[in-house]
Formats: sequence, C-alpha cells, structure tokens
Amino acid sequence: MIQVTNLRKSFGPLVAVDGVSFEVRPGETFGLLGPNGAGKSTTINMLCGALRPDSGRVAIDGAADPTRPEVRHRIGLAPQALSLYDGLSGEENLYFFGRLYGLRGARLKERVDWALTFAGLTERRRDRTGIYSGGMKRRLNLACALVHDPPVIFLDEPTAGVDPQSCNHIFENIEGLARQGRTVLYTTHYMEEAQRLCHRVAIMDHGKILALDTVAGLIAQHGGRAVVEARLAGPVPEGVALPGALDGDRLRIDTDQPLEELVRLAAAGVKVAAIRTEEPDLEAVFLALTGRRLRD
Repeated sequence: MIQVTNLRKSFGPLVAVDGVSFEVRPGETFGLLGPNGAGKSTTINMLCGALRPDSGRVAIDGAADPTRPEVRHRIGLAPQALSLYDGLSGEENLYFFGRLYGLRGARLKERVDWALTFAGLTERRRDRTGIYSGGMKRRLNLACALVHDPPVIFLDEPTAGVDPQSCNHIFENIEGLARQGRTVLYTTHYMEEAQRLCHRVAIMDHGKILALDTVAGLIAQHGGRAVVEARLAGPVPEGVALPGALDGDRLRIDTDQPLEELVRLAAAGVKVAAIRTEEPDLEAVFLALTGRRLRD
C-alpha cells in the first residue's frame, strides 16, 4: 500500500532523511518512531507530497508521485501542527476540508456527520473551534484527515498534549480504522502507544532506519534482559552462589529466564520477602538504539 525506496532529503548541509526504505502493508498500522530531529516529519511530508525528495521513490497504493491530486485524494493527513481554522466551527472546518477533496451535496453532509460522530463532537459541532479544548482540537484534526474517506492515513503525533480521555478516544478510533482495513502510518514519541496500536515499528534516527520489525521482534533483538530485584528475608544459606549482585538485602539479577531464576533461589533455600520484575519493552529498545542523550 505504501512503498518508500531510498528516500533522501537535505536542507542545505543538514541531511534530514538519508536513504530511507520501508513498506507498509495494506490494512497495517505501521509505527515510525524516533527522537526529535530524527527525520520522521520530513518523511511524512514527502510521503504526502508536501515536500519533494531530493532522490528516491514514494508510491501510494501503486501510484507514484504523491504531489499529483489523484494520489493525494487517497491520503488523509493529520499533521502534528493542528490544521484547523479557529474562527470556524467544528462542522465548518469539516465542510471546508471535505470540499477541498471534491465532496459535494448529500455525500459531503453524510461524511461530515460521520466525522463529527467519529470525533465525539456532534453536540459541539456549531461551537467555534477556537474555544475547543486541546483534546477536542486533536480529535477534530483527525476527523478532518478522514472526512474524504481515504484508504491511507498519515498520523503525525496525533495525541500530542491531550488529556487521557481524548487519548483513549483516539486510540479506539485508530483501532477501529485498522479493523476496517485502513492503512495507517503513525509517528509518536510515546512507546506505549506504539506497543498498543502498531503491527510493525521502524525506529529512525539521524535520517536513517535503525531497526524495523514487530514490537515483539524488536524487543527480542534489542530490548536486553529482564531484571529481577529481590529483597531477601534472611541470610543466604552457606555455600549458595547467588545469580546476581547483592547489595545489603537487595539482590539484582539480569536474566533471560526470570521465573526460572526465582525457582532456583527457592530450591536453594534463599528466602525472599518481596520481588520486582522489569521485562524489556519498546522503550528499552528505543533507548538502546537511539541513546539516552537529551535531544532539543
């Protein structure tokens, strides 16, 4: 559904996207993750035709060159910077964007009504967008991307700065789009969102794809080992070799088999008062691949 081949884009001496290639399958929710300045938004802008690449190829549903109007009609874009008109009502924003995509008459009204229900804004449809909360604006921003019923959807940080209720509403909507067979490209800084929503994830930094796999595959390859921290209830029996470092009564074990290690401790007569286990997750993968240094 989306094919990206050796995509490159520079701004003067800055290489923003450097030879990026990936494919998003029909009906897949595909995550594109990376720290600030990784090249995610530049990639999205090239995929939707807002920027022309210096080199490389983009194809949407088999059609090359997303700057062409007939290709853009297949794309819905919810950008990170809200694309709404505060002086218009929520309903008027939707009518405006629907007309841009050629919708008219009964079909336009049908799609606007659908989009307001989708965003949970039916009762606030005639309120000026400028008085909407941040979460309401994000939901309307997503609805505007979908009003023309596109098969391919680009979501660039769609939950930035919104309340938990609006986040959950957006998550449920995206999961509903996936069940309908829509193809979604999703960028985010929030690892838990990608774990919940995405079939596969690409991690990007310095304009390059560092790793691409399912969440489970990325964790298995790059997540590191589980950590077990046990607070001992008494002294270690004489002659027992501990499988980790002991600091006072705290035992830390780095292991690929946390349950087995605990069973072995019990069998050796080591008494444990409390246990805490940290399994590797997508955040551990992200930090392992992109580092812990702050990005501004």
